[in-house]
Amino acid sequence: MKVVVVGHGMVGHRFVEALRSRDPGGRWQVTVLAEEGRSAYDRVRLSAYFDGVSADELTYAMPEGVDLRLGEPATAIDRAARKVRTGRGEYDYDVLVLATGSSAFVPPISGVDQAGVFVYRTLDDLEAIRDHARGREVGAVIGGGLLGLEAANALRLLGLRTHVIEFAPRLMPAQVDEAGGAVLRRYVEDLGVRVHAGAGTTAIRQTSPTGRLGLTLSDGAHVPADIVVVAAGIRPRDELARSAGLPTGARGGVVVDAACRTGDPAIYAIGECAEVDGRCYGLVAPGYAMAEVVADRLLGGAAEFPGADTSTKLKLLGVDVASFGDALRDDLLDIVYLDPANGRYAKLVLSDDAQTLLGGILVGDASAYPTLRASIGGPLPGHPLALLAGDAQADVALPADAQVCSCNAVTQGQVVAAIAEGCADVPALKECTRAGTSCGSCVPLLKQILKQQGVAASKALCEHFEHSRAELFDIVRIRGIHTFSQLITEHGRGRGCDVCKPTVASILASLHNDYILEGEQAALQDTNDHFLANIQRNGTYSVIPRVPGGEITPEKLIAIGEVARDFQLYTKITGGQRIDLLGARVEQLPEIWARLVAAGFESGHAYGKALRTVKSCVGSTWCRYGVQDSAGLAVELELRYRGLRAPHKLKSAVSGCARECAEARGKDFGIIATDNGWNLYVGGNGGFRPRHADLLASDLSTEDLIRVVDRFLMFYIRTADRLQRTSAWIEGLEGGLDYLRAVIVEDSLGIAGELDAQMAHHISSYSDEWKATVEDPERLARFVSFVNAPGTPDPTISFVSERGQPVPVVLGARS
Repeated sequence: MKVVVVGHGMVGHRFVEALRSRDPGGRWQVTVLAEEGRSAYDRVRLSAYFDGVSADELTYAMPEGVDLRLGEPATAIDRAARKVRTGRGEYDYDVLVLATGSSAFVPPISGVDQAGVFVYRTLDDLEAIRDHARGREVGAVIGGGLLGLEAANALRLLGLRTHVIEFAPRLMPAQVDEAGGAVLRRYVEDLGVRVHAGAGTTAIRQTSPTGRLGLTLSDGAHVPADIVVVAAGIRPRDELARSAGLPTGARGGVVVDAACRTGDPAIYAIGECAEVDGRCYGLVAPGYAMAEVVADRLLGGAAEFPGADTSTKLKLLGVDVASFGDALRDDLLDIVYLDPANGRYAKLVLSDDAQTLLGGILVGDASAYPTLRASIGGPLPGHPLALLAGDAQADVALPADAQVCSCNAVTQGQVVAAIAEGCADVPALKECTRAGTSCGSCVPLLKQILKQQGVAASKALCEHFEHSRAELFDIVRIRGIHTFSQLITEHGRGRGCDVCKPTVASILASLHNDYILEGEQAALQDTNDHFLANIQRNGTYSVIPRVPGGEITPEKLIAIGEVARDFQLYTKITGGQRIDLLGARVEQLPEIWARLVAAGFESGHAYGKALRTVKSCVGSTWCRYGVQDSAGLAVELELRYRGLRAPHKLKSAVSGCARECAEARGKDFGIIATDNGWNLYVGGNGGFRPRHADLLASDLSTEDLIRVVDRFLMFYIRTADRLQRTSAWIEGLEGGLDYLRAVIVEDSLGIAGELDAQMAHHISSYSDEWKATVEDPERLARFVSFVNAPGTPDPTISFVSERGQPVPVVLGARS
């Protein structure tokens, strides 16, 4: 059986995923005809492209066994022969699924077709907007709805002064009422965006030879712009169906029944191109529901479209906006909460007897959205004032049939069942139920349900400490504790273990910056820290000297080569722009360090949970595309943060332009140069589960950048869990990146001075561990293979030569 899918957007992709997951035996052969030359991507997060998220990050992975034809749109349907034609050939089908989506609606404005006017719909559109915006000053967006405000934010991120023109008397007229629109407008204008509401655009004219445009508004106003983005709505792509004689709606859209079947029993339509009960839906959740229905039908099921949840929660221009249910009904009872001082507006729409929640609007604070949206059609889950003020969320109980995740149609009952089957955290619930995997707005509710079900992870570090790592950090900091023995005597029990000892050792090193092998500290260290080097599989160690920013002189390169030659070490360039010397026996380490220290090197801390490297490109010093001195900044940062102990290893990079040659967005903190300064990204990592970093702050001066990075690192060190990467730490923060920004940029907790002082102490007290070791005979005594025979090397260590270098002979593994 053959199914051909016409269209490769989010809904078409969801259909393919749903069919493949339900049809593991491959009963259906799937062919996808895509108009765009790239795979399906997340259009909901399209604006993240201007926040530094790459096209690859937005792109979905295609399930196995699917014949994907990129850049091959369908041109005609032969319903009698059951064939789909493209510019390259024909495809037979038993079932055809139309997922052609929608196109941008461009109003009939005089001059709208000239250069400098764009729509905001695809990644190609965004790339064209970005390219045209370079060197420009002013942008205008026609449309003040969801898409229009996203486009306005995109122009802001591109550095343009921005105007928004909305024909309705308020922004987002389909989602918020007059009062909510007023609060939203205040937020938007506080960001420097000029709003022109209640006015349409009547003409666009070129006003100068340089390409400057002028927009004439219906109220007589004139808006200058170098670039114009039209975001005035969408229209269903039904032309293929219309030409094939399929019934279409009066306002467009392929007419379908509850099974999403068109007038031809062999053809289905899903998503924005489908008209159900006289309406086309421009949101992803109804499209996903349709995709699931058709996948079920193709495998013999009887699923029907359950109706659409048009609830929406977005962060637009930095402000939370949510609308759910019958939010704009004015013939029902409503309860309004308005806090102009803090920019918050909320409204609940209730039945006449005030017993049933029918809808609502939230502007400024949408923390109650997951609970309220899940309660639509039922009783209020709490006191109205408490709900609208953002309080008392944790104790709200929802019925089993309440929909927790509208994007994936997951109910409270399904989440509770998954918890009963062993899902003990949000990632597990995401994998098991798919709740929270689309827009993510239901994640706070998932956490709440976990808590209600009694699933609360213990904060105890181990059996010896009831406190979390963050709590122990504060205890050590406030009490001025310098030893593990004092900490466990006063705040723990027993003698400690392999979990708490290295954790406390890291805390002590972070706070006091003392020599880590001094006194009882030495017994606390992990294997690698114990010898200030990384142990390898044959019992030898690797030595990685620090090469700040990857910048190195010929003399130092020669010194490393001479050390490697004289000690017969294997050498390899690392991914962090350093040189790894492998195969050193433990008794050789001090001799190697002494040679390297004499040549001007110091420890690279490759063995510790500490800053590893700050990678860089050559930047504006050499590269014709560079806009800032990335190498110079990388050297400065690496020398500033060298030796900084943390809950996990730290990596960084600095790229001199948007081409991102240093791969800064894959680091714990990465910096990318802009024409106006530096963009700071945080929370990235490679490894088993790679994650790209998120934009924390834009266009920072070097001074401001360093101050924000100082606070970011110290706040992470102070509050993260044991062995928690920055990515997981940020995801676990209540409020996420916004909360982090408030703490370290806006100083919302009033601790910025403390964080600054802690970093200043680290910088002033830093000393090289290798140098401190080789200069102290007592410290050197530990670096032996055998305590009772200090001059005897380990006889089990041997090497053979491969490709001109020594490699280990592992007992039992090599002949």
